Amino acid sequence: MNKILYFIITLVVAGWATTTTTAGNPDRQGEAGAPELLLNPWARSAGLHTMNTSMISGVEAMRLNIAGLVRIDRTEINVAHTQYLKGTDIGINAFGLAQKIGENSALGISIMTLDFGDIARTTTTQPEGTGSTFSPRYFNLGIGYAHMFENKVTVGVLFRAVTEGLEDVQASAMALDAGIQYVTGENDNFKFGISLRNVGSRLQFKGEGLAEELTITDFDGDHAVTVNQRPTAFELQSVLNIGLSYDFIPAVNHRITALGNYTSNAFSQDQIGGGIEYSFKDLVMIRGGYKLDFGQVASSEFDSEPLFTGIAGGFTVNVPLNKEKGSPKVAIDYGYQTTKIFDGNHHLSLRFNL
Repeated sequence: MNKILYFIITLVVAGWATTTTTAGNPDRQGEAGAPELLLNPWARSAGLHTMNTSMISGVEAMRLNIAGLVRIDRTEINVAHTQYLKGTDIGINAFGLAQKIGENSALGISIMTLDFGDIARTTTTQPEGTGSTFSPRYFNLGIGYAHMFENKVTVGVLFRAVTEGLEDVQASAMALDAGIQYVTGENDNFKFGISLRNVGSRLQFKGEGLAEELTITDFDGDHAVTVNQRPTAFELQSVLNIGLSYDFIPAVNHRITALGNYTSNAFSQDQIGGGIEYSFKDLVMIRGGYKLDFGQVASSEFDSEPLFTGIAGGFTVNVPLNKEKGSPKVAIDYGYQTTKIFDGNHHLSLRFNL
């Protein structure tokens, strides 16, 4: 148990050291790189505005709190697609696999890519387009491990590779996530979680696309030279999440879970919010949440408002493949997040619990 306490203290201190000087600082918004690290492709947690730090489990835990990875029966496979800002033709595709190792450990792997579609290529001399197209490449690969202590405390760590670029310019970085979940109560109905995400190396673009051909004129005439631009290195989107939840059991086969979450962002406003999830026999679930940015109420300017207006919701249909207890299940998850522009985010996931 002492090791668990040491881990908790270390995680909290690390999160405090990472965020106290910069957390909730809107003046630094836009200074960090890899914004896709804050996007959630999974529908179940997106329906709660990614605030279920204390109770998230399985594959989706690799995007919020890696400690929840171990809370599966045996094997979980998740495939997801998101229509990001519907109307922009931007899509997010994700795949994840979580595998139990023994009784108290689990390994997981997750992949996420962004699809921007075909973008028309323009130049200063051809602002209407050259006739060709391009598409940026955003790719994240995460490998995580989680362990459970006496069914009460779970801890986890995840390493993530981040890659962005075009055909002639690329950038890459490594990030580290760590998390812990604590469960207590007569029916394990009280849950508490902390996660520290996206702590890692700086992101800097390199490649031939940063070279520019210039013509210099001197007393000998005109000379063609190649100038290499020096790009600025960006920090990653460091985030500290603290959440709790409580399960109410009003009747047999019914569960109502209330949750709250606080998010400390190193490069933007901090956030706070809460949500509710209702479950019937763990076969049908309905959920919703609201998240508020600090400073959002004080400002009435449209341009200063956050992209997400705060409301999210979703549902799950979980179908057992046979009537035996512990049988494999197939689940369909849907989540929706409202936005101030375009038609929101639509998340759809297909989960297999084997």
